[in-house]
Amino acid sequence: MSIKLTPYLVMEGTAKEAIAFYQEVFGAEVLMQQAFGDMPANPEYPLPESVMDKIAHAHLKIGESELMLYDTFPGSPYARGNNMTVCVTLPNAEQATKVFEKLAHGGHIVQPLQATFFSAAFGSVTDAFGITFTVTTESAQ
Repeated sequence: MSIKLTPYLVMEGTAKEAIAFYQEVFGAEVLMQQAFGDMPANPEYPLPESVMDKIAHAHLKIGESELMLYDTFPGSPYARGNNMTVCVTLPNAEQATKVFEKLAHGGHIVQPLQATFFSAAFGSVTDAFGITFTVTTESAQ
């Protein structure tokens, strides 16, 4: 099974500034950057104007390493110093489901695993040791 682990930083509205900082400090290359306003609209969950320019997802390459980050959605819990998850990327939804269920055993589900426009399976779970993992697939299929 192919598994990739990537640090995933959670920012409180400062992701753009953090990206610029990591570009300056590490020479980071932005592989992907998407604002909440760039996402497909969902009439059931309209986004407030205040988040449209905030970062929903960014993916950086720093040397041989990768780093992901995003801005929290207003009202979501945020604690400075406890604002990092590990992103687990798997080839398909079946493998993502198996890993997600095993991580959830003895822990708790933060965001249920579900298909999204960018991933065949995406969710967040905190394991029995208090480590939060974001589980995703390589593609939406």
